[in-house]
Amino acid sequence: MTNVTIAISPDWTIDLNIPGITVLEWDFKTPPPADHIDIAVAPHVTTPDLVERVAETGAKLLQLGSIGYDGIPRDLPEGLAVANAASVHETATAELAMASLLYAARDLDRAREAQVEARWEGYYSAGLADSTIILVGIGGVGSAIAQRLAPFETNVIRVARRGREDMYGTVYSFTDLPELLPTADAVVVAVPLTESTENMVDDRFLSAMKDNAILVNVARGKVAVTDALVAHADRLRLALDVTDPEPLPNDHPLFEKATLITPHIGGNTQAMYRRMNRLVRKQVGNFISGEPFVNVVLGR
Repeated sequence: MTNVTIAISPDWTIDLNIPGITVLEWDFKTPPPADHIDIAVAPHVTTPDLVERVAETGAKLLQLGSIGYDGIPRDLPEGLAVANAASVHETATAELAMASLLYAARDLDRAREAQVEARWEGYYSAGLADSTIILVGIGGVGSAIAQRLAPFETNVIRVARRGREDMYGTVYSFTDLPELLPTADAVVVAVPLTESTENMVDDRFLSAMKDNAILVNVARGKVAVTDALVAHADRLRLALDVTDPEPLPNDHPLFEKATLITPHIGGNTQAMYRRMNRLVRKQVGNFISGEPFVNVVLGR
C-alpha cells in the first residue's frame, strides 16, 4: 500500500479519508508538520516564501489555491511541480463579473440609495441588451463570462494576446484594443497578470473608452494603473474586484469614486470548497497511480 503524506492549509476542508494517506494541517508559516511531505496544498493567498518552505519538505507537488500564479518564482527546485486551481474559481468569478456588470448597467447603486432614503423613484438605465461588450481575456474565467453573457443578447467582442479565428468566431489581439475600445458600452478584464498585461488598463486605455462606459476588472489589481482609474472615475463606471494595492487604504479615493468595489472575492463561494476538494483528490489519485499531476503550470 502506498503511503502518502499531504499537508493542507486550514483554508481548506479536504475529505481524504483514504487508507495509506496521512493528512496534516499546515499554516505554511510555522515549520512543516513532518520531515517529508508528498503534496502540499497551499492557502488561498500565496506568500513570497511559499515555494521555499514547501521545497524543504521534498514535496513533489505544490497545489495552489488560486488560478493565478504570478507570485510564484519560475526557478523551482528540482523535482517540484506547481499546479494552479483551474476548475475551482472560474464559475464563481464569472458570476461576480456578471453581478458587477449588471449592477453598473442597471444603475442599482441609484436604486439602493433611493431605498435607503425611502424614496420611490423610477428611472431608465443602459441595461445589457443590444450593448457591445469587450471581453479582454478568454481563458477559463473569460470563457465562463462569455457563456453567461450569451443569454443577455449582447454583442461580445473577444480579445486575447493573440488574434485568431476559433469555433465561436473572431478573437482580436491586444493590439486591436485602441480601435475597439471606443465602440464598447462595457469592458470586462479577465486576463492573467503577465509582463504583457501589467498596467494594460492605463490612461490611454481608459481615454479610449466612451463616457459612461463600464469597466469591470476581475483579473489582477496590477493589470490596471490605479492613478489612471482615479482620473477617469468621474466619467466611467468602475466595478473592481481587484485593486492595486490590496487592500486599498481606508481613505483611498476609489472607495468614493468607483461604482462598486468588492474585496477580491471573485472565487469566494461555497462551490470553491467542493471543487478544491475534487481537485486535490484527483492529484492524490494521480500521485498514487503514477499518472501526471493535472493543472501543472510550473516545474516538471
